[in-house]
Amino acid sequence: MEELVKLVSKKAGIPEAQAKTAVETVIKFLKQKLPAPIAGQVDTILAGGKVDDLTKGLGGLLKKK
Repeated sequence: MEELVKLVSKKAGIPEAQAKTAVETVIKFLKQKLPAPIAGQVDTILAGGKVDDLTKGLGGLLKKK
């Protein structure tokens, strides 16, 4: 998440503390709106998890055939 905070801080021209608040707010919003299997993978992805982890949460719906 730190990488995302730094990116938002740089792109928006705001201090990292404000960027962190913004990022946390968006993440919380997404977790509330996304289906549970996907929402459960948000933290994993932000911590550097693989996109494959997300496809497991979707039951393989995004995997190419």
